[in-house]
Amino acid sequence: MKARFIHHCIHVMDKEKTIAFYEKALGLRVMRQKGPADGSWVNTFMGNDVTPFELEFTWNRGFDGVYENAGKDVHIAFRVPDFDAAHKLHEEMGCIVRENPAMGLYFIADPDGQWIEILPEL
Repeated sequence: MKARFIHHCIHVMDKEKTIAFYEKALGLRVMRQKGPADGSWVNTFMGNDVTPFELEFTWNRGFDGVYENAGKDVHIAFRVPDFDAAHKLHEEMGCIVRENPAMGLYFIADPDGQWIEILPEL
């Protein structure tokens, strides 16, 4: 069997804040949204034209707990075409949480604390 990797789901507290973060920090856009007519939950899928892979952000109305999302050791990663420009943007946004110059990478965190590894294009 050959499975195709299509998306990664992250539960979020503030859907609009999360969408704005991923648009600005990584250039993603909303591909589609789905949920029931009563608005009790919404799944927002974000992606771009570089890859068919998407991030799915699940928002549940009225939830006021803390989503674990598997902790900080589990993360997603993006390769960026202009590493220096991305680093500058992320510094300005104040979202860099860990840098590892020896490995040539750093991590940013989204509004819900999800870590995202940033790597230069190969």
